[in-house]
Amino acid sequence: MSPLEPATGTGARARRHLDALAELEAPLAYVDLDAFDANGATLLREAGHHQIRVATKSVRCDALIDRALDSDARFHGAMAFTVDEALHLSARGITDVLIGYPASEPAALRRLAEWLADHPDQQIRPMVDGPAQLDLLGEAGRAAGTEIACCIDVDAGWRPAGSHGPTIGPKRSSLHTPEQVLEVVRHARRTEGVRVDALMAYDGQIAGVGDDPPGRPVRARAIRLMQGRSLADLRERVPRIVAAVQAELASEGGLAIVNVGGTGSLSRIAGLVPATELTAGSGFYAPTLFDAYRHLQLQPAAFFVLPVVRRPARRVATLLGGGYIASGAAGPDRVPQAVFPEGLRLDGDEGAGEVQTPVLGEAAEGLGIGARVVLRHAKAGELCERFDRLHLVGGGELRGDALTYRGAGHTFL
Repeated sequence: MSPLEPATGTGARARRHLDALAELEAPLAYVDLDAFDANGATLLREAGHHQIRVATKSVRCDALIDRALDSDARFHGAMAFTVDEALHLSARGITDVLIGYPASEPAALRRLAEWLADHPDQQIRPMVDGPAQLDLLGEAGRAAGTEIACCIDVDAGWRPAGSHGPTIGPKRSSLHTPEQVLEVVRHARRTEGVRVDALMAYDGQIAGVGDDPPGRPVRARAIRLMQGRSLADLRERVPRIVAAVQAELASEGGLAIVNVGGTGSLSRIAGLVPATELTAGSGFYAPTLFDAYRHLQLQPAAFFVLPVVRRPARRVATLLGGGYIASGAAGPDRVPQAVFPEGLRLDGDEGAGEVQTPVLGEAAEGLGIGARVVLRHAKAGELCERFDRLHLVGGGELRGDALTYRGAGHTFL
């Protein structure tokens, strides 16, 4: 097996970061605040006039979630990934939370309903894509003496064979047509303790798939073709769904939220469908999977540092730890990438390991025991599951640190 392709990165900047972090013990993780802030500004430009809901699972650090929300009034509200994360955010004062994924555990739904009953000024909308989830929410709402507002997840995938064919995109909702969505809306209207006032359509096949994979021109052309046809489908289908639901709910005030998009599709979908808001989160950290977008220019902002602990060969340095593999379909794009010293690559046989990670290349010759290597994760928030805190670097200097969710004792998922 050949070694994995060398990573590209921001070596000069990483060198300055290492100087700022020199007195800290590695392994460690850190965030470049200047890049974090610049990425936030880029996301706002990509979104046009729309507000952006912050996908907090992609940040997983309360201090940096606050930094994002406080940076501009157009960053408004949070998208959580579990009920307990939503309750945590609400307790911290984020009053508008959308839970991006359905919940089915009765105990979690009871906690949600009881919190909403006790805090009527808070908005936490759970996600549904069928009657069964509405029934569970209605039961919890009735028991707590409240009505739970919820959001319907519309399938934003592309079905080239028609509405009953297979989906290209995340396997999320089965609700693809206006008629299917209306069935769920009407079920909610018949169910005491729950109501619908929001829609979400997440285009994962566009927002989460880079259209410029390095060294793969044929795949790049196929991705661009798929995404173009998918966008054309969304431009035609989503407005019909929104209009149908607005008409159905006209006597109840209509929809409060129509949420679409993600970091990788903000500019492409912002003016395409009748949305009230977009969502982004990964773009703040700009992990390696977001290097492969032609239209999106972000600055890497989240890194981790590993020390050299072995020198098994002249052009091999072995690092402590490093096996921080991203979720999703296993492949070379899910492994960490070394960015400083430049020119290092992972071993194609050993990869990034639980306890050690060999890095290869001419640059390894100059790495003695105790030297440090800077790497990037393939995804955003998942890095925070491996570290209890993120050290914060700004203006080339250490500015402090901030607890991750894990460091604060939270294991939401």
